[in-house]
Amino acid sequence: MKAVYFAWVRERIGLSEEEISPPGEIETVRQLVDWLAARGEGYAAAFANPKTIRAAIDKTHAAPDAPIAAAREIAFFPPMTGG
Repeated sequence: MKAVYFAWVRERIGLSEEEISPPGEIETVRQLVDWLAARGEGYAAAFANPKTIRAAIDKTHAAPDAPIAAAREIAFFPPMTGG
């Protein structure tokens, strides 16, 4: 699946997107965030506080407990504000 990173998530990881292959036991967005956070220093910094991360599966907002099994793309971004 493709992981897409926006704003400071992208800046901390150093990539705007990448293909990822999480292990089969990774079933939810929350588990995927934890798995990504363990991939290195930049990922750990980006996902240090999972409550500040929003996710979208195939361009639809997804809750942390949303399943990722059928996802083609998962995007991660900080909360957005209006203005």
